[in-house]
Amino acid sequence: MTEKKENTNALNEKDGVSQPETLNTEKLKQLKTLRKKPLTVEVLVSGVLSLSQTALSQAITIIESTAQKHQEQAKEIIERCLPHANKSIRIGITGVPGVGKSTFIESFGKLLIAVGKKVAVLTVDPSSSISKGSILGDKTRMEELVKEPNAFIRPSASGDTLGGVARKTRETIILCEAAGFDVILIETVGVGQSETAVHSMTDFFLLLKLAGAGDELQGIKRGIMEMADSIVINKADGENKKAAKLAKNEFNRALHLYPAKESGWAPKTLLCSAINDEGIAEIWEVVSNYFETAQSNGYFQYKRKEQNKFWLMQTIESRLKSEFYANPSVKVELKIQLKALDENRTTPFEAAEKLLNLK
Repeated sequence: MTEKKENTNALNEKDGVSQPETLNTEKLKQLKTLRKKPLTVEVLVSGVLSLSQTALSQAITIIESTAQKHQEQAKEIIERCLPHANKSIRIGITGVPGVGKSTFIESFGKLLIAVGKKVAVLTVDPSSSISKGSILGDKTRMEELVKEPNAFIRPSASGDTLGGVARKTRETIILCEAAGFDVILIETVGVGQSETAVHSMTDFFLLLKLAGAGDELQGIKRGIMEMADSIVINKADGENKKAAKLAKNEFNRALHLYPAKESGWAPKTLLCSAINDEGIAEIWEVVSNYFETAQSNGYFQYKRKEQNKFWLMQTIESRLKSEFYANPSVKVELKIQLKALDENRTTPFEAAEKLLNLK
């Protein structure tokens, strides 16, 4: 009896690999329930306060929209959620691309959930200059955390905002707090310009570093170092462990050269291996100690008030800028002045003066 030969043709179809169960069934139920109702402000606010992540996502989409009708809705949503906000710990996380921010956030987020926290992760992805869309896709890089019922991950394209801080991140924090998340993690693009904006909306600023990246020898980027409440050297595993310990000592020495912080907190340098879940618990312990210090000496409340003043000024500047460019007279004159610049008939300063003096 001849054996049946296996079909080795390249076009031969094989049984497919079954897809993993990555969808959260509770979120699917919320989505089906919400789809049955018209998306009014009342429905969305009610959903957010009822801890519905689907309603939260849809409310954030409206907040991020530039459409006029959505801006009116966004204003009302924020006003109604604000009394239920300001009850979280806000942690900013930054570091250069490749330092392992997403892996760290996933490991850190899982630990926080294990100790009973609800975690919202707001990641600001670099925008594609062509499509204007998000190009890194943080949800796909946090496969385990995204399955957790007590985790919420919201990637936003950075657009053209300074250093990649999404325009509406501040308002998104308010919605996440109203939805019951008690730890908000905000990840920056990590290109060196967005840190000031993230620092202005968070309570604790965490700087991720790599050993042997040259930072120990080049002044260690003074501005970012001064803002950091803790430095964490990631990828401290395997052959890199020795270099990580040496880097830790260098950073600790550098930190002593900076003036004391208003908070009365002395920044700490820690080691971790996010991919191996090592050193993560110690980082949460340091963050917790910081909050005890800041709340006991009143700095926590003081910083929150200062942040509100900063965002008042930022909102005024943003509003003035958008209204200026929306002015029909400015639109016409701007084209004239741009053409004059191209033909060397004016200077940028003269052109700006004419535009700013328009009624």
